[in-house]
Amino acid sequence: MTSAPSESGVHKRKPIFTAPPLSCDAHCHVFGPGAVFPYAPDRRYTPEDAPKEALAALHDRLGLERAVIVQASCHGTDNRAMLDAIAWRPDRYRGVAIVDDSFDEKALQALDDGGVRGVRFNFVKHLGGAPDMAVFDRVIDRIKGRGWHVVLHLDAIDIVPLADMIRRLPVPFVIDHMGRVDTALGTDQPAFRSLLDLARREDCWVKVCGSERISSYPFDAALPFARALVEASPERTLWGTDFPHPNLKDPVDEADLLDLVTKIAPSVEGQRRLLVDNPARLYGFTT
Repeated sequence: MTSAPSESGVHKRKPIFTAPPLSCDAHCHVFGPGAVFPYAPDRRYTPEDAPKEALAALHDRLGLERAVIVQASCHGTDNRAMLDAIAWRPDRYRGVAIVDDSFDEKALQALDDGGVRGVRFNFVKHLGGAPDMAVFDRVIDRIKGRGWHVVLHLDAIDIVPLADMIRRLPVPFVIDHMGRVDTALGTDQPAFRSLLDLARREDCWVKVCGSERISSYPFDAALPFARALVEASPERTLWGTDFPHPNLKDPVDEADLLDLVTKIAPSVEGQRRLLVDNPARLYGFTT
């Protein structure tokens, strides 16, 4: 294994696994720089700057060619940092925005023209909890004719109570980070059984990322959950780094996360689906 200067200046290794051509990091963020793209006044946390150049350095180290930049709550509904990054590499990047019901058709079209293909809502308690559901419903109504999807960032405890609402959504939906399940409760826990039921639906996609959020290094406790999701939905699972890992206590080397792919999807065909074909289909990349 060789080391390379990372996006933060700390030496991190290159992955053992060689990702197939056109592989996509389907969940990552850009933060700031704050002097150019200020953070939201009502944010729940203030991250260190992680601009587009840092994201590109990460992907160069990992050997990933595409990315889906997910708007994080620290920037609120100001999507400019994300849009700036997409404009920098428009053939390789797509985005997921945070919007509210102040976004009219013109504003939504500008996001679409800028490479956005979905909206994200946080239900996670430490990020402020459930959104105003009236606003949520109005946003969903406005995007349903655009071919966009909604990304749902949930706590595991919310999956069962929200499952009926999720099933009624008129747009495809994506569940972040394997539903942030508690790995100590096993794959038979009600929250994960409910997530598997959702994953089998034609309109549901699940990100088998966030292993570093639901388990400790070397992240083996997350593997049974990721494998079960890939088995339940081989053509609608996605993978990402979650760079730069906001609100994560312990540092993580993204090469460790990429190397998990060979354990999550052991076959070459499965790896290509997870990293290339599935994100290309959802986000409109040309394979």
